[in-house]
Amino acid sequence: MDLSNKVVVIMGASSGIGAATSRLLAKDGAKLSVAARRLDRLNEIKAEFPNSEIETFKADVTKFEDVKNVIDKTVEKFGRIDVLYNNAGIMPTAPLIEGRRDEWQNMLQINIMGVLNGIAAALPYMSKAKSGQIISTDSVAGHVVGPDAAVYSGTKFAVRAIMDGLRMEQAENNIKTTIVSPGSTGTELFNSINDDDQKKFAKDFFENVGGLQPEQIAEAVEFAIGTKNNMSVSEVIIRPTRQTL
Repeated sequence: MDLSNKVVVIMGASSGIGAATSRLLAKDGAKLSVAARRLDRLNEIKAEFPNSEIETFKADVTKFEDVKNVIDKTVEKFGRIDVLYNNAGIMPTAPLIEGRRDEWQNMLQINIMGVLNGIAAALPYMSKAKSGQIISTDSVAGHVVGPDAAVYSGTKFAVRAIMDGLRMEQAENNIKTTIVSPGSTGTELFNSINDDDQKKFAKDFFENVGGLQPEQIAEAVEFAIGTKNNMSVSEVIIRPTRQTL
């Protein structure tokens, strides 16, 4: 796909779906700003594409000033921002009875406030230009609640609500919104699970259903970005064929 006319910011780009999307869009010729807490990982991606226009930023999505710096510097460099992809997220699942309040707080800050920080930083530019697209990684867990994943599901249901509200508020400004909801996918998300039983369950589930690879999710993001101006892919759910939930 030729995306050489697109300026794309990817938050949470250092691994998994974010890294796979960065690589795919670089091949498509997009102008990229990639951001994450691990700058070395981002620079490795940049080094793979010496002929591409890729800016790298160390940023924590829970800090609005970090996110705003990425967006502002992107506009300074490329003159505009066409797409923001909010991809950062964690999934420390555990039973509610364990009361892991620190984990809950981290999920709220990264999974929800990370998305809101991105919207707050990018939307003024897009609204003024009356053009743009905001994409957020959601989850099948944002559509179906399972035991031991109540808080994680809650954050992902919240992302769905926020993104649909954004869609309605900004439709007249021609701003597209997209949520991408993966099923079981082989990413470092499993590493954010601190409960040993839950981590084993997630990894076994991935193996049993023939889980997806990050590159497969990246293709859905690519498709949504490549649509014509009058077409917006509002939601896409991508499950392993054998995943019933």
